[in-house]
Amino acid sequence: MTAYRSDKIYLDHAATTPLDTEVFRKMTPYFTDVFGNASSQHCFGREAANALTCARDEVARAVGVASKEIYFTSGGTEADNLGIKGISLANADRGKHIIVSAIEHPAVLESAFSLKKFGYEITLVMPDGDGVIRPESVEKALRPDTVLVAVMSANNETGAIQPIREIYERVHAAGAYLWCDCVQSAGALPFELFPADGWAISAHKFNGPKGVGVARIRSGVRFDPQMCGGHQERGLRGGTINTPAIVGLAEALKMSQNNSEKVNAYVSSLRDSFESCVLKLCEGVRINGANARRLPSHSDMSIGGCDGQNVVMLLDMQGVAASTGAACSSGATTPSHVLSAMGLSEDLVRGGVRFSFGRENTPQEAERAAHILAQVVSSIRKSL
Repeated sequence: MTAYRSDKIYLDHAATTPLDTEVFRKMTPYFTDVFGNASSQHCFGREAANALTCARDEVARAVGVASKEIYFTSGGTEADNLGIKGISLANADRGKHIIVSAIEHPAVLESAFSLKKFGYEITLVMPDGDGVIRPESVEKALRPDTVLVAVMSANNETGAIQPIREIYERVHAAGAYLWCDCVQSAGALPFELFPADGWAISAHKFNGPKGVGVARIRSGVRFDPQMCGGHQERGLRGGTINTPAIVGLAEALKMSQNNSEKVNAYVSSLRDSFESCVLKLCEGVRINGANARRLPSHSDMSIGGCDGQNVVMLLDMQGVAASTGAACSSGATTPSHVLSAMGLSEDLVRGGVRFSFGRENTPQEAERAAHILAQVVSSIRKSL
């Protein structure tokens, strides 16, 4: 279970989710009683190290891979940096061409473009109008010197689920590696839907703690460390092990996967009723990615004649939390690169607002939020 302020409506679960109380309970002893450094050789360290081993095994079982393929990180951003930079740099002898989808999280996009100073060439693959990267578009961009392709499992703004299996087949046939940012889909969708040579997840997206994630690197894939300074994580990711957070990540992932079918059905019903209500109350609203398979939680809307930043601000004043896109990009004055890549008009890009539901929300909150949004949109339009 989780809890947050009942007088507010939190519809920004794509940015972060509240920590599950059972996950917190599982973590608590590792802040106090089992406080040893997992790298220390004495009994205090061994106790923490045993917890680390159990957590790694739990994560591996949950996602269906070998424990040795699991590397704990500080979150999704570090995991994406490790995968994009680490794999590309370690395999430069295979080529220096990288393909990245244009709808990726900034952690992926900026990691890829940072490699240009080492002589790498980056090709962006554009999505269709529903925000889906088509396998044939990736295949067309592949070259003999392509070393890595990066396509996310599901978009963090629209929630559009990507055809990773079909993309993976084409990438491997060309002799390249596929990196998949699974931060948004983890805990909601099975990992077998997204075969890849490596992927990233972050615990706070599925009711786990902030500041901890996983980079999965398939056995046999070479990669260079990106965090130096210690022998932790088999010498490939330096830094003192965050035992409490890792224990919490493993517990949260296990719980979310065990309950995903029930939670997905409930959350998608909230999202669908919210969208239906908004479309009845407001004219000039576009549901972005509506024709694509979407995550059950995401509802990304472009509201004609409105600035998304203003909508979010006024919603907040009315007690409704939403966003204009990725949390790491909120407050930026640049338009959504995702909506721009989808080919939306300048007005619709500017009017983008993301709502994302969680298991804590209620039908009453969904209906109330829709009516508050309608009031906000009406007030903005009247002021123009």
